[in-house]
Amino acid sequence: MTPPLKLFAVVLTALATGCHVGPDYERPEYPVPEAFRGAQVPPADVDLQGPTYGTLQWFDVYDDPVLQELIKQALKSNYDVRLAAERVIQARALVTISRSDLYPELNAGGTYSRTRATENGAVPIPQGVDEEQSQWSLFGDLSWDLDFWGRFASASEAARADLLATEFARLTVIQTLVSDVALAYFDLLQYDQVLQITRRTHESRVKSLELVSLRLDEGVASKLEYRQSEGIVLQSAAFLPRIELAIERQENLIRFLIGGNPGPVPRGRPLLEQKRTIDVPLGLPSDLLTRRPDLMAAEQGLIAANARIGEAKALLYPSIRLTGLGGVASEDLSDLFKSGSRIWDIAPSVTLPIFNAGRLRSNVVVTESQQRQAALSYLQSVQIAFREVSDALVEHEKREEVREWQEKLEKALADQLSLSNDRYLGGVTSYLEVLDSQRDHFSAELALVESIRDELFSSVVLYRALGGGWLGTEELAAQGEQVGASVVPPSSGG
Repeated sequence: MTPPLKLFAVVLTALATGCHVGPDYERPEYPVPEAFRGAQVPPADVDLQGPTYGTLQWFDVYDDPVLQELIKQALKSNYDVRLAAERVIQARALVTISRSDLYPELNAGGTYSRTRATENGAVPIPQGVDEEQSQWSLFGDLSWDLDFWGRFASASEAARADLLATEFARLTVIQTLVSDVALAYFDLLQYDQVLQITRRTHESRVKSLELVSLRLDEGVASKLEYRQSEGIVLQSAAFLPRIELAIERQENLIRFLIGGNPGPVPRGRPLLEQKRTIDVPLGLPSDLLTRRPDLMAAEQGLIAANARIGEAKALLYPSIRLTGLGGVASEDLSDLFKSGSRIWDIAPSVTLPIFNAGRLRSNVVVTESQQRQAALSYLQSVQIAFREVSDALVEHEKREEVREWQEKLEKALADQLSLSNDRYLGGVTSYLEVLDSQRDHFSAELALVESIRDELFSSVVLYRALGGGWLGTEELAAQGEQVGASVVPPSSGG
């Protein structure tokens, strides 16, 4: 057997008997509850494979056509989404760079040299030898670090996990953006409703002032009643520009989220017509671990940290490197490809770390600690996720109760205001009672609008806590809707 074939047999034997010195990954155990706190345990006959609130696509949850268009525009133009997409592209390239260490590196080249030796040197030039010589050569060189201990495989596994973590981080950005646009839109609708109530209240107060003015001229009302009525008119008048300022600021915020310059924002359904009920089940708590992109990103970070332990441990063992060169060389270009011009060189080498002042072993300790930190961070993220869902559930329930009570309060104070006006016109009570009733009813109207907004907010927060908000984004991309600077769909495997 020729030397190259013998070396090839040695390489195959080394690769076949190679081992991986790193630990295998296992997901940390976490006590997943049977049901979210605030939600009932689903009956055994309930189909848990169907859609849940967290798996609904965002355009099914937010059914306002204008809001849907705003979210689509945000997914295409928002800079955070575009930056996240670029980070995924970078991570994919880093995976390719890391995987390249598993394969041989092959290069090709050629040289030409013309040299002249000195005639007055320490060693005289033999007679008949030309002091000027040429050298032509074409060659290829190969180098290969054998991954006998799984060092490069572990590094590639870590890079792959980093890529998946980056992709899930991109989906977290999308999830947050969808929620932020919805929250900002509902805030804007609330301001619109407050402006409408304030204008209506101001017009009503202006009419009351006119009525008090007529009664003052007739000697029925006092100057004090006129000033009281005038003061409450001025209060509502001063409130109007503050609401208009809030509206413009909110529009500018939405325009910022969708990647545009400050400007007006279209409206769809008014606040009172927005969907607030949740009519689908919440799903199983265990599904949260594979639905929330932030939890999946945290787990991929743990996988990467686990793989880097193997990379660090492999440095404690000998490294095997193969280098080889082959080609042709001759003095004359015409002889370059003749049989006698062949050259080759094979040089395997083994390097064993002997003394490094504990650097390599300390590096293993560092990676093991980083893996434990990543595991604790993942478990903490899971704990936070369950807390967020429970908080969002109770908030939605209580916000609904508050809204129901506010509706009853607003109706009662509206009746009180009507009765106060009748009593004042009938001369039964003073105008102070009317003023108090006007203030109470105005405050109740604003509180009712705020409670409706809060109820909508709680549904958005619950949807996000259950892992929704990014679902359906890739479907839009498949239909030609570009998400970010470039569409990078989630990877499905290692």
